[in-house]
Order: sequence, then structure tokens, then C-alpha cells
Amino acid sequence: MSAEDQRSQLPFEPKKRLKSAKSQNKPIVKQEAEKQVNKKQTYTKEEMAIPKVVSQRMIRRVAGFCGVPTILGIATLVASYLLVVYAQIKLPAIAVLLVNMGLFGLGVLGITYGVLSASWDEERVGGLVGLNEFSTNWGRMVEVWRETRQKNV
Repeated sequence: MSAEDQRSQLPFEPKKRLKSAKSQNKPIVKQEAEKQVNKKQTYTKEEMAIPKVVSQRMIRRVAGFCGVPTILGIATLVASYLLVVYAQIKLPAIAVLLVNMGLFGLGVLGITYGVLSASWDEERVGGLVGLNEFSTNWGRMVEVWRETRQKNV
């Protein structure tokens, strides 16, 4: 049994195609020869695409987990400017820089977390924060990375 068979498939991953009745009538020698030639299966774009429901779920989560820290980062820049110019409060430039870098960094991490915390199963919505979905999807990603590394070695 190959590593691909052992790995659990993604909910939207294309299923292995069943042999048609036409190919079952061919002699065994021809079938084996065709398997050698067509080892790599090709899938249509529709079979490989992420379902619309799942992609919209990912977009909503990315907008929340990335958008909120990014908006806060921009608001911090505006607020610090207003404090310095109108309230005559001296803010250390390094403090403004570090706060903004932290918020924009959280925004970048929010992109990844938004995609991985969304349920990749079409029928299941998932939790509000998505910790269970994140651990499941992270595990799937790590498993594929390991398989790819083993194939390349």
C-alpha cells in the first residue's frame, strides 16, 4: 500500500477514478502497459479546484484574522500622528514602530491562520475560532510535506 493510499484524503481532493467497463475487457498485458505509461493521473480543473463554499469560508476567516490587526496597525499610525501633532505628546518613534510591526505581523500570520482554521469539509462549517480545524489542517499539511520530502530523497 503506497503512502498516498495511507494518507487521508482532503474532503475536496479528487477521488481515484474507477476503471470503466471498456478497460476491464482488455487483456491483462495491455492494462499493465497502460498503467506504466499513464502512471500520473491527470485531473480536470473542476476536480482540482477548492469548492466555492470552502473558499468563501477561507476568505471570510482571512478577512477577520488579517483585516482586524491590519486596520488596528493603520489606526495606530493615525492615532500616534494625531497625538504628536495636536496633543503635543512626545511618543518614542521606536514604540510606534514596534507596535505597528507587531500588528502588521499579526495581520500576515492571520492570512495563514485564516486559511488553515477554516473547515475544508464542504458540509461542516467549523468552530468560531477554528482551533480544531487548524490542528487538523496543519496535520494534513505536515503529512504532505513529509511525503514530498521522502519522494525527493
